[in-house]
Amino acid sequence: MKAIQITEPGGPDVLDWTDVPDPVPGVGEVLIEVAASAVNRADLLQRAGFYPPPAGASDILGLECSGRIAALGDGVTGWDLGDEVCALLAGGGYAERVVVPAGQVLPVPKGVDLVSAAGLPEAVCTVWSNVFMGAGLQPRETLLVHGGAGGIGTTAIQLAKALGARVVATAGSPEKVARCRDLGADAAINYRTEDFVERLSEITAGHGADVILDNMGAAYLGRNLDALAVNGRLVVIGLQGGVRGELDLGRLMGKRAAILATGLRARPVAEKAAIVASVREHVWPLTESGTLTVVADQRFPMAEAAAAHRLVESSGHVGKVLLVR
Repeated sequence: MKAIQITEPGGPDVLDWTDVPDPVPGVGEVLIEVAASAVNRADLLQRAGFYPPPAGASDILGLECSGRIAALGDGVTGWDLGDEVCALLAGGGYAERVVVPAGQVLPVPKGVDLVSAAGLPEAVCTVWSNVFMGAGLQPRETLLVHGGAGGIGTTAIQLAKALGARVVATAGSPEKVARCRDLGADAAINYRTEDFVERLSEITAGHGADVILDNMGAAYLGRNLDALAVNGRLVVIGLQGGVRGELDLGRLMGKRAAILATGLRARPVAEKAAIVASVREHVWPLTESGTLTVVADQRFPMAEAAAAHRLVESSGHVGKVLLVR
């Protein structure tokens, strides 16, 4: 089959559409004929040599895909050949075919086209597992979403609003701020021209955020703590602003706050299956009703993954960037 390979760690030009061995499904796995995948920032890190795949996972990029089931491994039930599906992957999505544990496969939601469905699994599973299963966001609580115009952010805004929360998002341009509001954010803050801590305090009448979904890490650690409400929960899912920061533990204790730092890719298969099952139960009905939509900025042929990576690196997109077979 054809797949994107990394010739050596580096920039987008190291991505090569080339021949690789066909994957074969093992016990409990399915083989998917890929229709599309999506670009995540983790892919950019892996391409540059900073985010190796977990032990045993494919070294091919791609943490999600959509397509049709082409083969079933021993012990797989509940799926048939030809079923249209999307899947959460530990790797392998930038390819013509990929194998994945059956517990990480989801049906394409009714009303969503097969290609667009490739933009659902990673963002939805990340938001659901962190904001709701982990941090326990409740109706009428306030969620602050950093990077509100990205794939994770656009999903978090829609899902939190659908489930009754107040949402404040940060974004880096007036256009992206407007898109966040269009998606349902109660307020959006341009982090380049406004102090998000001060603006959040104004918006919430001094209450702050009950949950913060953060993709920056160290660079925002102190200010995120300032922005938290009493009993607030800070969820760190990205380290774009560095890995080491200074934390005032006294202030954390004074707010009775909690910090959760989690990843999805390296979790055990059983944990991912539990997340996927919860997403299917709680989130898929919202997708099928049109309450939660895939926000897709551009589609690129999979062989042109380098161009898609350049777009994501420039932050010139809103929502997901898709790679289509």
